[in-house]
Amino acid sequence: MKKGYVYIMMNKNRTVIYIGVTSDLKQRVAQHREGKGSAFTAKYNCHYLVYYEIIPDMMQAIEREKKLKRWHREWKLNLIKSLNEGLKDLSEDI
Repeated sequence: MKKGYVYIMMNKNRTVIYIGVTSDLKQRVAQHREGKGSAFTAKYNCHYLVYYEIIPDMMQAIEREKKLKRWHREWKLNLIKSLNEGLKDLSEDI
């Protein structure tokens, strides 16, 4: 069983939120920063990792991602701030 990561990226001004899922968080964040991660993150310059969860099973991670994407913006921000009050870039921590 492969573990998964649900993660949230934001732009420099912390106005755009992108939620994704991956099995290799460090590599995926690097791809986003190189503009290869997704068309959305490239277009809106979402290069800052502000939140992530480690989930033991990839299928559960995909379900969690889908659930978070349906949340209201305020709920997403509250989730991020519950672990990262200052919305700092966490990419150095991984």
